[in-house]
Order: sequence, then C-alpha cells, then structure tokens
Amino acid sequence: MLKFNRKAWTLAAALFLAGSTNSFAQDNLVRSLQSNQSDSSKFGFKFTDVINLQNTAVKNQGSSGTCWSYSGNSFLESEMIRNGRTPVEISQLFTARNVYVEKGKNYVRLHGGLNLGEGGELHDVINMYRKYGAVPREVYTGLNYGTEGNKLAEMSAMTDAILAAVVKNPNGKLTPNWLTAYTNAIDTYLGKVPETFDYKGKNYTPKSFAKEVIGLNADDYVELSSFKDHPYYSKFTLLIPDNWSFDQVYNVPMLDMTTIIDNALKNGYTVGWATDVSEKGFSWKNGVAYVPEKPFEEMTIEERATMFNGPKSEMTVTEDLRQQAFDDYSTTDDHGMHIVGLAKDQNGKEYYIVKNSWGASNDYQGYLYVTKAFVQYKTTAFLLHKGGIPKEIRNKLGL
Repeated sequence: MLKFNRKAWTLAAALFLAGSTNSFAQDNLVRSLQSNQSDSSKFGFKFTDVINLQNTAVKNQGSSGTCWSYSGNSFLESEMIRNGRTPVEISQLFTARNVYVEKGKNYVRLHGGLNLGEGGELHDVINMYRKYGAVPREVYTGLNYGTEGNKLAEMSAMTDAILAAVVKNPNGKLTPNWLTAYTNAIDTYLGKVPETFDYKGKNYTPKSFAKEVIGLNADDYVELSSFKDHPYYSKFTLLIPDNWSFDQVYNVPMLDMTTIIDNALKNGYTVGWATDVSEKGFSWKNGVAYVPEKPFEEMTIEERATMFNGPKSEMTVTEDLRQQAFDDYSTTDDHGMHIVGLAKDQNGKEYYIVKNSWGASNDYQGYLYVTKAFVQYKTTAFLLHKGGIPKEIRNKLGL
C-alpha cells in the first residue's frame, strides 16, 4: 500500500501517475486530506479511552511511500512490549531496503509486469523480518545522503530506470550483474547494511538481533481480509497492485473483521491495518474517520462544512457495498496504520484508536479515531498475532 493515494493524486494535481512516487507526494496527500476538515472538530468530539495498548512514539515517514514499513514495525514494537521486552525502534528503512531488493527480483522475473514504486504491504514486514532479521534504527537510518528525513523520489527514479533497462534485455540474455548494480544503487541512497553491529555492548547480526532482542516468531502472525467473491474461511491472493509478492490472506465475513479486532484489543494484541484514506469521511487534520450517512456529492454546503464538528450518523455498510467499492475502484489500497486501542465518543459510540506515521501533526498528536463502520467498509487487509483471533474463528481458519 502506498502512503499516498491514487484518487488523492487526481484531486490534488495531475502530476502523479498511478504506482509512482515523488518527493511531493506526502505534502500533496496531506493537503488533499485536509480539504474537508473543521477547526472546531476537537471541541465537538469528546473521546474517552476504553482500551489503550502500549505503543512506541509516533514517527514521520517523510516524503516516502513506506507507511507499510512504519506501521508494520510499530506493530512489532508493540508486540515486543506485549511479550515483556523493552521495545526497540526497528529500522523502517532496513525493512524497506530489503523489500526493494526482493521486489526488483520479481519485477525482472515477470519481465516488468509488476507494480514498482515505494509501496508495500504489512506482510512484507513479517516476510523481511523472517528472511533478513532486523536492526535498530540507530544502526541503519536510511539517511545516507544528509537529509533529516526520508526523501526517496530520486532513488526510486534511479532504481526504476535500472530495472527498465534490465527487462529490455539489450544483450539478448541477462547477466548476473544486474542485481548487483540494482542493489548498489539502493545502498548508495539508503546505506550499506552492516553485516554485524554493536548494540548495548553486544555484537549482533541482523538475524541474531531479531532472535535475541526482538524475540518474535514470524510464523505467529497472519493477515486477513474480507471479500465475498472468495470463499470465507479460506485463503486467497489479494489482488492489489502493491502485493508484489502475491501473498495470500485469510478471508472472513465483513463483521468478523471487527469481531477479531475487538477480541485482539481486549486481550492485549494490537493490529496492523491497511486501508483507503482518500474518503471524504477521513480527515487527518481532525483525527476522525467515519462513513457519512449521505454521499458527499449529495451534501449541502453547510453539511460539508460541518462534517467533523461532532459525531454523525453513518451509512449502513453491507458486504455487497464493501465488495462493490473494491470492484469499482472506490476503495483503493492507500495506507498502512496501527490500531492500538478503543475509545468511545460522548454518545457511547466506539472508535478504534489508530496510530499514524505522518508525525504528530494533527489534532490528536499523530493518532486518529476511526469508526467500526469505516473499518468494515474500507479495510483492504489487517495483520495480527493469531492468538488475538477468537477461538471459534481460528478453528474455522484452521489456525
């Protein structure tokens, strides 16, 4: 999932092409998402925490499409806390760097028939943790050319050009050197990964650090979604552009999604969440996301201006509506975040507490409150420890 959105591009500017990334994407998306907001929102909503699980500090992914790595690693950090370990800020760009290498291999194997760009999925974090291990951010920041934050557009343009040249196959037969050239370009921008490093007085490799310090078993984590065009309680390949590894997810009925998330939170498990954030009912500035009862196009000017001045009634979301929105591109796979709790508004309605990776730049210092209807409607996938799934659903899934 990209940290910016294809629909937001067309609203914000015609500069962006689907699947591409550039250095202005972060700012343009945020401006687009703030177009429907209310200065009085934080006074109109009164949230009370019901569950607020421990999580690490809010980060800022900067001008990069690495939301999936920030949210996925934030999730792993909370898993460390849940397991009684002292959390470590895991290097988000170490994970991303390894994804870009693996994605490049698949791109070449498919003769260019794969989505490039900086996007990824939550399962990528687990897959790279399993294959490569992990390192603390202080060891590998990914800021190898003097910037204070991520700014990956130039690197993406360079690496995309390399791969485009490779699949043209100008020699008539590929040499093994293309992968070295491609990897070296990535490492020029992000930095070469250390084979060993010192952390708190002990020497580690990335794999030994993952095993001894982070201490999580990659096989304990599962990804789920809900689409009625596939059999429920089975696995299917989620066909979205950034699923470059063609990973499969478990398919559950729509209402099971929030049942699972509720059960997880009540039992101390946080949840990685992939969703569509281009909706008019999503306001990053106001820190609220819901499904308006009336389509935005049918609202009066006054209704649009007051969308976020307090709790509102919502549209009834059905499985048919959810499937239709995915099929007609109304729902797109835009952004990854981290569900860390549950809250109620002044009317007793429940919202998930969601940690973002756009810095502490909104009304709730980097967090937002999302209704269950929004999660049911706009989730593309979610990731959690299988222990967070209710036993009866776990049994149906064969876990």
